[in-house]
Amino acid sequence: MIETNGKCYLGRKKLTGEPLLYDSDDLTTHGVVVGMTGSGKTGLCIGLLEEAALLNIPAIMIDPKGDITNALLHFPDMLPEDFMPWVNPDQARRDGLSVTQAAEEAAKTWREGLQRWEIGPERILALKKAAHFAVYTPGSDAGIPVSILASLQAPQIAWEGNQELLREKISGTVTAVLGLVGVKDIDPVRSREHILLANIFERAWSAGEDLDLGELILQTQTPPFDQLGVMDLETFFPEKERFSLAMLLNNILAAPAFQTWIDGQALDIESLLWGEDDRPRHSVFYLAHLSESERMFFITLLYSAIESWMRTQPGATSLRALVYFDEIFGYAPPVSNPPTKALLLRMLKQARAFGVGQILVTQNPVDLDYKGLSNAGTWFIGKLQTENDKLRLLDGLQGAAGSRLDRQMYDQMIADLGKREFLLHNVHGETPVLFQTRWVMNYLAGPLTRAQIPALNQLAGAKSAPVMPADLPVLPLDEAQPIAALGVGESEIEPVGTQTRPTLPAGITEYFLPNNLTISEAFKAAGKTQPAHGMGMGLLYRPVLLVQAELRYYERKYDLDHAEKRTALVADLDPRGMVRWEDHQVEAIDFDALSRTEPVNARYALLEAPFTNAGAIKPLEADFVEWVYRRSSATVFGNEALKLYAGPEMSKGQFRKMISEAARKSLDEEADELKDKFQKRFEALKKKLAHERRELEEDRDEHAQRRMEEFSTLFENLFGGHAYGRRRVTSSITKRRLTQRAKAEIEESEDMIEEIEGDVDLLSAEMEEAIDELEEKWARTASQIEEIAVRPYKKDILVEIFGIAWMPYHRVAAEGEMIELPGFSSSQG
Repeated sequence: MIETNGKCYLGRKKLTGEPLLYDSDDLTTHGVVVGMTGSGKTGLCIGLLEEAALLNIPAIMIDPKGDITNALLHFPDMLPEDFMPWVNPDQARRDGLSVTQAAEEAAKTWREGLQRWEIGPERILALKKAAHFAVYTPGSDAGIPVSILASLQAPQIAWEGNQELLREKISGTVTAVLGLVGVKDIDPVRSREHILLANIFERAWSAGEDLDLGELILQTQTPPFDQLGVMDLETFFPEKERFSLAMLLNNILAAPAFQTWIDGQALDIESLLWGEDDRPRHSVFYLAHLSESERMFFITLLYSAIESWMRTQPGATSLRALVYFDEIFGYAPPVSNPPTKALLLRMLKQARAFGVGQILVTQNPVDLDYKGLSNAGTWFIGKLQTENDKLRLLDGLQGAAGSRLDRQMYDQMIADLGKREFLLHNVHGETPVLFQTRWVMNYLAGPLTRAQIPALNQLAGAKSAPVMPADLPVLPLDEAQPIAALGVGESEIEPVGTQTRPTLPAGITEYFLPNNLTISEAFKAAGKTQPAHGMGMGLLYRPVLLVQAELRYYERKYDLDHAEKRTALVADLDPRGMVRWEDHQVEAIDFDALSRTEPVNARYALLEAPFTNAGAIKPLEADFVEWVYRRSSATVFGNEALKLYAGPEMSKGQFRKMISEAARKSLDEEADELKDKFQKRFEALKKKLAHERRELEEDRDEHAQRRMEEFSTLFENLFGGHAYGRRRVTSSITKRRLTQRAKAEIEESEDMIEEIEGDVDLLSAEMEEAIDELEEKWARTASQIEEIAVRPYKKDILVEIFGIAWMPYHRVAAEGEMIELPGFSSSQG
């Protein structure tokens, strides 16, 4: 089995046959894979993604053709029945085989191929367990469906300080939306449609407000502004023409097939990269079933979501996540500017600082923006189709590398490439490397069809994420606009309430909650379907009890200094003045969002008990503080052995990562010390062994010499006559004794060498056992997470807001009844 030492095992170097081990952190400067059909680039990329999973690196994979779905086909048992559902029956028939025979042949081929590359079943099993694998199918429910609604919501990053980035995101999103509805030749500077929608997005996002398709359609027809540039709205984009654009957008929403675009997994990048058990996810976005405009639309939204998520992450020098794009042809061309191009190239420039790496793959090296791709640090170059492809690639590489590139050498190396052979150009390496790709652990079944995706997800154990409810009714778009955004429509229904604001009891503070929900948003917030034909009857303000307190948790031992808010909004106050506070909790309210001045032309409900009784209202402040004190606690995660603690701002998964890294660091330090101690003992044995080997050589030389002398004396005894017979016999016996002694010394040295070598083996085993004990010790330490509940002191609970607030309610007349819905939500800010 190949020892990878935490690197990616991609194959073997052609010149030396050594394993090619690639440092995954080099992908923070991104990678580009180029090769013709049949060059082996799919195998290379699948292998690279396998290694990423084994290294705990999550990945989002864009798969326009269906090849990368093969990343889910790992079979540790290598049984023919595992392969059978994925064997191509047409190919089997062309090969003169039954499906069963083809499956047996595939299993045998994969088993033997992996054996040749020293990859055992245990590594395939480790791959299977390393990550959550799933296939997502935007615009289809064949796999896990994807909701695009979150892509229209205001990004999590602040508008101030990020205007340029967010305007680029808006521009790409609007271009993709218009492309989806068939608007051609979209120029962000000249297209009225683009300018209008971009301004709608900017107004909403700069105010931190989300959009959905229904709201976008309504605001297209009736924009929330009267002027664009120096021109009034009607001159710039007349109402009749805006209505036509709104109809185009509405047609998308009205199409039954579009429902699959708004139900399903949200483009929440964090949840697409990591599972709830902190294992990485390898999320494949299968796009083979989409049209070109739909692919462009979705990829733009996906990259925008990735970029927005990336901006919320801390900086990193190691690889945090991979974004893999299997065929970028048409998405980053050298001349035109599709909405994906700016996103791709911007990510190439900026993602490195956040530890996000891209792998961009193509079989068409002519249609690439090499100037933009010059930020890629790693190039895997396979066999190319034509000489023109090779020359274009060399031009691009030379433009990026400049004089450092030996064009003639690269030309020859690329020309000599065979199947599954690649030239690795890495800015982190000294010289280019030719290598042959290893056998992949996943079965390369070829592009899978949409019909095979359900079985593929079932094989991988992929579970559909909780489906986002898509309460987006198709709104009638006619010039009458049956639902007024605000204000009172003409109706025979008698208005309720009064224009004169009731007076509150003395000593009670008065607040006005803002109307921050449109009618459609209010219906969504209430979980109700908006009626197709309704009439907005304006706002009615009703009294509610509003109380908000800030509490602080402080514990020096745990380095805890955490503040949070508790807020309650009670609309139906018990006449006895009793409140179950837990039933009325809402998100914290920004004090600056409250107003002390009444809204213009407002109507108010009558004030009824107990809102008229200060004696019933005032004691509720102390009651709320007591409830907060009794029911509040902050959870601190702790590891006593490492003296590490984390407050509520860190999740348990994040804390587990933190203590794992700390334990790993301590393990490495102790292991280094241990190895140093053992190294000294190894050196002593090494010197002793060298000494014994020298003595053995000397003993052998002496033995040889003694043997010669013994033979010489024996010869003289036999042929030298008998004049000195007795003396010669004595000499012969002496020589024999000396020879035997020399032989005994050889045997003694050999025994000593064998003993020392045994000591070396024992010492090695002892060191391995000691390291195993260290690893077990620190693994136990890293698994110890204690949850510590910290209670606040009553003195640290400060009431910020207490009083009666006037809350706006939308009133909508529909089908003979009056619907009343809150026009304020604390979650809207």
